[in-house]
Amino acid sequence: MGCQKMWALHLIITLNSAILRIMSKISEKQVAEKLLQIQAVKLSPAAPFTWASGWKSPIYCDNRKILSYPYVRDYVKSELCNVVFETFPEAAVLAGVATGGIPLGALVADQLKLPFIYVRAKAKEHGMGNLIEGVLQPGQPVVVVEDLISTGKSSLEAVNAIRAAGGEVIGMVSIFNYGFDIAVKAFEAAGVPFYSLSNYGALIELAAEKGVVSGDDLALLEAWRSAPDQWSGK
Repeated sequence: MGCQKMWALHLIITLNSAILRIMSKISEKQVAEKLLQIQAVKLSPAAPFTWASGWKSPIYCDNRKILSYPYVRDYVKSELCNVVFETFPEAAVLAGVATGGIPLGALVADQLKLPFIYVRAKAKEHGMGNLIEGVLQPGQPVVVVEDLISTGKSSLEAVNAIRAAGGEVIGMVSIFNYGFDIAVKAFEAAGVPFYSLSNYGALIELAAEKGVVSGDDLALLEAWRSAPDQWSGK
């Protein structure tokens, strides 16, 4: 191949990569905008929320609200389907994580015509004592569906449960993630690639563009992302 052809091929590859990055960023903001519109995500730097872990947080995310808005629900379902179809074409089963990942996971599985299972937060204390509901065959490639990834602890507990039952977890998809380093490291250590439709960075960037937060608020939001376990909101 001549130098000119090689240069042209390199240019095409570079441009395509740049276009994909731009499109991905646009898509992340589109999802973030919908979450803000239906108040599935609330930003409150001045009056922080308190998580179950005790962490103070300027953001509260309740993706269950998506279920009450048919057009947003359909949009999110389609986007999740695209990620599963394009990124994990070998998926044989979808698994929802209790509780937020169950309804949307079932919708995605129905759209893709894949079997669906879900993982309980803890095993049933009666009957069969199931931790996983549904039919999972040993060796089946499984994609886990979450509504939200924070530290990754509960998500990876579901992964471990599926692996213990003989399933092969090939990845995880979620609607939103906070982008914590602790989660990234935990997923890397577990060997689980994960993809989210949107994330904290895209959300606060969009919020700043739309004037939802002030410059001072933006500084607080950025500080929280850097050290969420130490943040006090002051």
